Amino acid sequence: MSDESDRPQANADEPSAYERGSAKIAEVYDGNVVAMPEGTMPFYDVMMKSLFAEVWDRDVLSIRDRRLLIMGVIAAQGKTDVWKIQAGAALGRGELNADELRETLIMLAPYAGYPNVAPLIMECEAVIAEAATEADD
Repeated sequence: MSDESDRPQANADEPSAYERGSAKIAEVYDGNVVAMPEGTMPFYDVMMKSLFAEVWDRDVLSIRDRRLLIMGVIAAQGKTDVWKIQAGAALGRGELNADELRETLIMLAPYAGYPNVAPLIMECEAVIAEAATEADD
């Protein structure tokens, strides 16, 4: 039989899972995706605590590696809006340059399907142009 003294005590100085997730999402998306306050939406709270504090925060794969995997899934689904977010973050964080970003689409097209990948080309070029404009400013 265990009592309360057997349970690990949370250190008040350590960030909560939500705080760790919020920090990780800011890192992963180069500060362009801002975490909502905890308690705003239950779905968002779970996502911060599990996806970003646990999955993205693991040290086995780099953020770049994780992003490339996600970009493959996104390309297979032809999700242009989500592709743009990932491509922008990859460029912003220096994980991929413009040529590497374009090359992902060339590599993905035969596997994810040309009809799924073709719409991503314009989004990709828009992200590259936007990044170039920001670099010029």
